Amino acid sequence: MAAPGILLVDKPGGMTSHDVVARARRALGTRKIGHAGTLDPMATGLLVLGVEGATRLLTFMVGLDKTYEATIRLGIATDTDDAEGVTVAVADASSLASPALVDGIAALTGRISQVPSTYSAIKVHGRRAYDLARAGEQVELRARDVTVSRFDVLDERRDGATVDLDVVVDCSSGTYIRSLARDLGASLGVGGHLTALRRTRIGPFDVARAASADAIDAAPLLSPGDAATAVLSRFDVTVEEARDLRHGKRLPGAAGRLASQPAAAIDPGGALVGVVEKRGDDVKSSMNMPEEATR
Repeated sequence: MAAPGILLVDKPGGMTSHDVVARARRALGTRKIGHAGTLDPMATGLLVLGVEGATRLLTFMVGLDKTYEATIRLGIATDTDDAEGVTVAVADASSLASPALVDGIAALTGRISQVPSTYSAIKVHGRRAYDLARAGEQVELRARDVTVSRFDVLDERRDGATVDLDVVVDCSSGTYIRSLARDLGASLGVGGHLTALRRTRIGPFDVARAASADAIDAAPLLSPGDAATAVLSRFDVTVEEARDLRHGKRLPGAAGRLASQPAAAIDPGGALVGVVEKRGDDVKSSMNMPEEATR
């Protein structure tokens, strides 16, 4: 049986997230592997995988903020909002002045309302939006509120009628960088799409610590305890308290010891007991870890 833990993988371009999961299952000899958020095949960068019992921790990771590095091409719009789509509009962006770019990006920074790309994995009546779009069906997705806390231009290149912007984006979970490219181009009147995308961070996890897809079998795993305390506050418990929590009992009067909730309950040996929350003045597990997944 594979050891439980969290695996960080640097996905290459051309592979789906499911391809990476399948490769990890073969390399680690287990079917019990899940992921905390997909990447498009065109995109590269960080995937967070849960192995064995540590898959239970993924629910606390899918909503973490993320960082992306991307290239936006202004002057061409595509039906998928990225380079894999069909060109649907072309305009001359060569006359765009830098102040206009600054203003357009500023309007897409902060708390914004964003319509996801039609070719996204969002489900509509039980089917993926991209499947409906590829079948020629009309897809209407609702706008959603997202937060873009940083949208900085790292480099600007002009080539004939197009302008390429290398950008870095810090954003809330659920933000579509393709939609930022589309909306920036639309606001400037020239259209835009994404030509490159790389996810470099998910919460506290950085792609610099990730293994390549070809080296999964030799990649170190973050222990459930280390992974949980990276995304949750730490709640140290005694051996007796750990036993009670695993048996579904409350810890009377322990709520004052919680710095915040939910919290990762860690026993004296560093093992993850589970995730706990307040119940009045008491503390109780909202999720216990299987015994084999505690270390």
